[in-house]
Amino acid sequence: MAVINASSFGVVAIVLLFFAVVLPMAHATGLAPAPAPTSDGTAIDQGVAYVLMVLALVLTYLIH
Repeated sequence: MAVINASSFGVVAIVLLFFAVVLPMAHATGLAPAPAPTSDGTAIDQGVAYVLMVLALVLTYLIH
C-alpha cells in the first residue's frame, strides 16, 4: 500500500475544502427565484417592424 506524501495530502485537503465550502454556497444562491421579465419582447418586435416598414417605404420611393 502506497503512503500519501504531504504535498498530495495538501492538494486533497484543498479540493475537499472547496467542495465543502464553495459548492454549497453556490448551490444556495441558485435556489433564489428568477426575477420577473421586464418585457416579453413585443417592443423589440414592434421596433423591428417599424424599421422594416420605413425601409420598404424608402425603397418604394427611390424605385418610382
